[in-house]
Amino acid sequence: MPSISFVLPHWLFWASLAFFPAIAWYFVNRTTDAVEAGRPNRFLAYLFWFFGGFLGLHRIYLNSRLALLYLPLFAVILYGGTLYREAREDFSKMKSDADSFTRLIERAKPAADRGSADAKRRIAAAEQRLKPALERLKATEAGIDRANLVMRTAGGITLLLLLIDAALIPGLVRRRREEEPLPAAELETPPIFVDDAKPPLPGLSGRIVEAIDRVVRVIGEYSGYWAILAVFAYYFEVIGRYVFNSPTNWVHESTFLLFGMQYMLVGAYAYRGESHVRVDLLYTHLSDRGKAVCDIIGAVFVSVFVLVMLATGWTFAIQAIQAQEVSFTEWGIQYWPVKLAIPIGAALLMLQVIARLIRDIHIALGAPSAAQAS
Repeated sequence: MPSISFVLPHWLFWASLAFFPAIAWYFVNRTTDAVEAGRPNRFLAYLFWFFGGFLGLHRIYLNSRLALLYLPLFAVILYGGTLYREAREDFSKMKSDADSFTRLIERAKPAADRGSADAKRRIAAAEQRLKPALERLKATEAGIDRANLVMRTAGGITLLLLLIDAALIPGLVRRRREEEPLPAAELETPPIFVDDAKPPLPGLSGRIVEAIDRVVRVIGEYSGYWAILAVFAYYFEVIGRYVFNSPTNWVHESTFLLFGMQYMLVGAYAYRGESHVRVDLLYTHLSDRGKAVCDIIGAVFVSVFVLVMLATGWTFAIQAIQAQEVSFTEWGIQYWPVKLAIPIGAALLMLQVIARLIRDIHIALGAPSAAQAS
């Protein structure tokens, strides 16, 4: 059975976190700025072809009924994998039996050479049982060969279809674009954050708040695209485990670290948009000035927590950097960038607390609220 022995290099993991969000951001902005760019295109078609071509996802994307050709072939590959696993289990059992009888013969042979009748009887009995065991072992080897033939035949046909489609995709995309009407010019209004809906503050404080909001928004949206990388990683794991019988130990760890860093870096982004879960009994019933006063009081308690996290996180990060700490698994990925995300996330959250505090002080002192400004 074909297997996958790929292990994600450390440099590729870190490079993906650095550059993939920029690529995704580019295509999102390109689609937003140019409505026509949202139509079927070759880049996405080849992306589906590369990652899910064996399922015909590129054909599905291009609304082609010939995608149905790939599904039976994939089912045959899965069936061959089932036959292979069953044959391998039978092979292991038969080989264990044959080896056991062979060892018994080898151990009894010296005594038999000295004329021991009991040893000769043991050898005769073992040889009598060894012959059918070897026949069954040969049959299981043939079963493994048949399973491999089934999978390789279906896989070869799939590969041939993929190579043909690789050449046909440009024409398929062109015809699909001709059939599909242009999207509506009006796009959905992007979500408005709470702070974005409030009027800008005057003077230096306004510029400080605006700068902090911009930094938090950029880092939050940038790291948010990491979630797409987790989809790719688990997609690879599922295919490798259940199709090629090649489970990994790096996929879970990579996504565990990815989401841990993302959790820290987007905390300020969530606070900026008031996306955190909270129990609200009185807050919504207060006026804008009352809410601002409550937020000012709450900022004191939040700041204590964030400053403690910043100090302890910085200590953890420095210790990890000095020790060049790596994970304890076989993958051995560097841990210090992960721990460095703790003080960075805490610093961003503290900056956002300061920006919100400046805004709330202005409102508490009589600045116009969002409702009054509108």
